[in-house]
Amino acid sequence: MPEPSSKQDLLVGIDLGGTKIMAGIFTPQLKLLGTSKLSTKSGRGFDAVVDRIARTVRDAVDESDLSLKQVRGIGIGAPATIDPEKGEVIFAPNLGWKNAPLRRELEKALEIPVFVENDCNICTLGVHEAELQGKPRSMVGIFLGTGIGGGIILDGKLHSGFNRTAGEIGHMILQVGGPKCGCGNRGCFEALASRISIFREIEDRIKEGGKSVLTEMLGPGETYRDLKSGDLRKAIRKGDKLVEKVIEEAAEYTGIAVANVLNFLNPQVVVLGGGVIDALSDEMMSIILETARDYCMPGVDNNIEIVESRLGDLAGIHGGAVLARQRLK
Repeated sequence: MPEPSSKQDLLVGIDLGGTKIMAGIFTPQLKLLGTSKLSTKSGRGFDAVVDRIARTVRDAVDESDLSLKQVRGIGIGAPATIDPEKGEVIFAPNLGWKNAPLRRELEKALEIPVFVENDCNICTLGVHEAELQGKPRSMVGIFLGTGIGGGIILDGKLHSGFNRTAGEIGHMILQVGGPKCGCGNRGCFEALASRISIFREIEDRIKEGGKSVLTEMLGPGETYRDLKSGDLRKAIRKGDKLVEKVIEEAAEYTGIAVANVLNFLNPQVVVLGGGVIDALSDEMMSIILETARDYCMPGVDNNIEIVESRLGDLAGIHGGAVLARQRLK
């Protein structure tokens, strides 16, 4: 266990999701000292979730044999549109929050400075600083999970855009008149390659008479959308052609999205992450790379790296610590 220090120099990174809260304790050099996880239970309402976030932080500090007094700042990523200056959640559909004063209430509960950002911006910060040592001057992070989100680094800094909503790559239109997206639009990248859309497509094809081993994996009362990304990998390894075809198509759409990013923004590095990529990188990454190179303009992709994040589930908490470190400066 790390030795308790008398200095107030530790940082906490928090990844707040629709289903789970994860907190990590870090040194200023981003060495991870300990973590804690708790289910979100968003149905209990905003105040209850804030209490659970505070509890997760206290548990992580306790697990690391440290004291809350040693924590200098907290960075939190939320699946939402954020006002980072006020630390407010403007809209978080997965949590059912509107205009929620997250920073104010969390600071009240923990008596430590709190900084709030969008979850995919936070993950992008985590990958840029902790994984790539802050070296790329420009980078785009693309995260395929339950939905799809992104983050942009320009001139070595997080780019938020005029209305603080830059990086919503999941809502880039890839198929005019395509499947309906949760945002209300049609043909969004998120409606074609997210975990929810992949399982919806599989379910539709099974209803049309297709055969999949996923049918055998369903528990009592479960639907295909209750399954996890790892179940898709298991199905493909069992020779499931239906699942393999749907994953190939999702990878192709992802490659087209990457090509659009290369053509439009021309970043030095594109990093792919999130639960879908973590589970299916062997099945998807080569297709993504090949499609991206095929669809971008000649010469645009010269010396650009398209890589998979190795941080996985830990990108969010690393990014939260980076955010806290940057804002405290």
